[in-house]
Amino acid sequence: MDGNGIAAHWRRIPTLGGRRVVLAPLAATHAPALAELARSSGLHQAWYTNVPAPDAVDRYIDKALKDHAAGTALPFIVLDAGGQVVGSTRMYHLDPAVPTAKIGYTWYAPQVQRTGLNTEAKLMLLEHAFEALGCAAVFFETSWFNHASRTAIARLGARQDGVLRNHKRHADGSLRDTVVFSLIDNEWPAVRRDRQFRPAANPCARTSAASASSAPAATPVPS
Repeated sequence: MDGNGIAAHWRRIPTLGGRRVVLAPLAATHAPALAELARSSGLHQAWYTNVPAPDAVDRYIDKALKDHAAGTALPFIVLDAGGQVVGSTRMYHLDPAVPTAKIGYTWYAPQVQRTGLNTEAKLMLLEHAFEALGCAAVFFETSWFNHASRTAIARLGARQDGVLRNHKRHADGSLRDTVVFSLIDNEWPAVRRDRQFRPAANPCARTSAASASSAPAATPVPS
């Protein structure tokens, strides 16, 4: 336990490796690559997303690292199989008392979207949540207008719990209706089995890249 009573394995950011993707601890040194990704892709211009503008990436990373220091988030840099930075994602609102977590703050370079990379990354995070942290539930939240995100979350096997009307504001200041999805612990085995029988899913292709400072390596998860 740390000074806040948070168990060490809830603090450690694991490095998770798959066939298409590696999730590694986010660091300040990743700022130039993420800023260039935001600039070249223009993803921050989509009003319903929370992708940082190129000149806001340093603040974006700093906030993520402060949340990690407070024990409420596990921020990741997303690398493709060749080691190139292609995005960022996060486990956040960590609540060991229940225990629950949320997965979000996810954005990717256009060239890796719809390639199976996001599915593999999400499944690795779900495995870490359910099997390493012992979560009872994992939640996903997205804007009503982010139809691609809603479709991807539902495809994972998460169920839509409802819509929080005027829940918060988009980056441009407009009010946001937030769509909430969840996956609970007794649903996870079926979701995992379902992915094993899909053509793109190959649990044997998964390799663990857990570093010495990481949580215990997770077992293979299909993409």
